[in-house]
Amino acid sequence: MFEKLEIMQIAQAMASHAALRQSAVTQNIANADTPGYKAKDVSSFAETYETEDRSPLRATRAGHIGARDSFAARVTEQTDTAATSPNGNSVSLEDEMVKGADIKRQHDLALTIYKTSLGILRTSLGRS
Repeated sequence: MFEKLEIMQIAQAMASHAALRQSAVTQNIANADTPGYKAKDVSSFAETYETEDRSPLRATRAGHIGARDSFAARVTEQTDTAATSPNGNSVSLEDEMVKGADIKRQHDLALTIYKTSLGILRTSLGRS
C-alpha cells in the first residue's frame, strides 16, 4: 500500500540512483591506473526525470499522454574530462572523492525523505 505513494517512489528512485552512481565511481577508482580507461558517471537525478521537450508534466505510465520508454539512469563515459594522463586514462581521484561525498549526501537525503514520510504517515494514522 505505502509503496505506491509517489513520495516513497521518489525516495526509492533517489536511493537507487545514488547506488548506481556509487557503482560508477568505484569502477573509476578501481581503474585509475588502467591505460586508456575513460571515467564514467551517471547524469544527475533531476536530469534523469526531465522530459526531452522540458514540459512541466511528466508521463510516468505507458497510458499517459506523451509517455516515453522509461526514465532510467544510465552509466555513460564522461566527455568533459579536462585532463587525461599520458596513458589515456581520464580518472581523477580527487574528482572521484568529491563525487563520493556528493553521493553520500544524495543517499542520506533519500533516507531522510523516506523516514520523514513514514513519520507523517504514522502520525496521520494516530501511531507514534
